[in-house]
Amino acid sequence: KAIPTEIFSGASSTMENRMTTMTRSEASVLSTNKVIRNTYLLLSLTLAFSALTAGLSMAMGLPHPGIIITLVGYFGLLFLTSKFRNSGLGLLFVFALTGFMGFTLGPIISAYLSLPNGSQIVMQAMAGTAVIFLGLSAYALTTKKDFSFMSGFLFVGILVAFIAGLGAIFFQIPALSLTVSAAFVLLMSGLILYETRSEERRVGKECLIT
Repeated sequence: KAIPTEIFSGASSTMENRMTTMTRSEASVLSTNKVIRNTYLLLSLTLAFSALTAGLSMAMGLPHPGIIITLVGYFGLLFLTSKFRNSGLGLLFVFALTGFMGFTLGPIISAYLSLPNGSQIVMQAMAGTAVIFLGLSAYALTTKKDFSFMSGFLFVGILVAFIAGLGAIFFQIPALSLTVSAAFVLLMSGLILYETRSEERRVGKECLIT
């Protein structure tokens, strides 16, 4: 008995659809991995450059530039980085930003190292930062949860903590400084989850800096 040609054509169409779906899925995974790989490569390079400028600042014994110059330099370079994020100038400004941050961080590290247990404090801070960042990044990349709901809370929280931090500096309130530090640890942890998960939504967008 002859088998209708419609069965063959239907089966062939189903197989083609499945192959197309698999191909698109594989391409999406490859694109996502490429974006994440490039992001972490740029992050590694900027961290290394920041560490270099911090080491140079410490070796030269440079004083801290002060809160005003630090804020103006940071937000100015951050604005330029964001404005030119789709061009080669954006890469120049992001290295300028991280280098400037290392330059201002050097004198602070030197001040802590001058304390009796300063080296232990610095090492604990570095180790804690690395563990928190790597752990939360790995969780964000493997979980299926969507952290986009945190955007508004993180924006308001960081703004409030920043203003409170300025108040703690100008009014010399140690308890407020400790509270702000703890708040920033929690807020930055949430920001790591949000930004890492957001990398998948940037797939296919032409952007040199994420």
